[in-house]
Amino acid sequence: QHFGLDYRGAAFSFGYSLGEIGALIAGGVLAPAAALRIPLSLADDCVALAHETTLGILFTKASELPFQGVRRACLLVNEQGRGAIGISTYLAPNSVLLMGQTDTLDRFAEIAKREVRVKFHLRKNDQRWPPLHTPIMWERHIPDRAARLLHTLPLALAEPKPNVLSLVTGTFTYTDTTARRMLREWIDHPQLLWNAVEHVLADGIKTVIHVGPEPNLVPATFTRLSENVAAQLRDSMGLWALSAAARRPWLSRLLPERSILLRAPYVQHVVLEDWLLENAPR
Repeated sequence: QHFGLDYRGAAFSFGYSLGEIGALIAGGVLAPAAALRIPLSLADDCVALAHETTLGILFTKASELPFQGVRRACLLVNEQGRGAIGISTYLAPNSVLLMGQTDTLDRFAEIAKREVRVKFHLRKNDQRWPPLHTPIMWERHIPDRAARLLHTLPLALAEPKPNVLSLVTGTFTYTDTTARRMLREWIDHPQLLWNAVEHVLADGIKTVIHVGPEPNLVPATFTRLSENVAAQLRDSMGLWALSAAARRPWLSRLLPERSILLRAPYVQHVVLEDWLLENAPR
């Protein structure tokens, strides 16, 4: 409003975890008070689940992590009946965030040795996180209770403007009738963050604006990718030519699909609050 910019003119929006709810608010689908109603009513149970949940990052230095094997290992741990574990976020082709109750991460690591079939590393995080986007949310029937509340949630029966790329599906799934179903699935479905990164690069986006006081995971993902691509380019003159081609839309369509990653160092990133402070009236 202050700078006279029309947010609806953006190519699209997306948000990690609660950021997706924020994107729906900004896109005119939800009012802020309505958006808070369901999370606040279930917050105590989410906090209780967080006390027995540990977050870990699973990654490999190989080219890709066999996600099917990771999912199989999670299911085998859950069958033991001593706590649940699940993928919370697909960070990149070689890394995921896991959330597990009690000692499930340790038991996962043992089972994954035969199911994942590449050398992997699993690092635990000492902080406490509510286990959103995992089947741990089933423990207190949170998705079903939220679905019941969603029936009476006031929503605009319209597509968000700009459209929201859902990290539940990795595509533009919000229409005039799908928001309630998507919000239900948002609770326990893993976040497809890497799909959003690929969309940004494949669609030729030149500038990404990060909203929030301390955006971290999304810009960190882009920064890590850009640094890796830049290092690879320095080591290979042939990739320099591909990189230049990837900035030409007509030619990039002819290149292999993964060549879009070469655009990463050329995308500009702006943290909105930093920009506002830099451009505030003196």
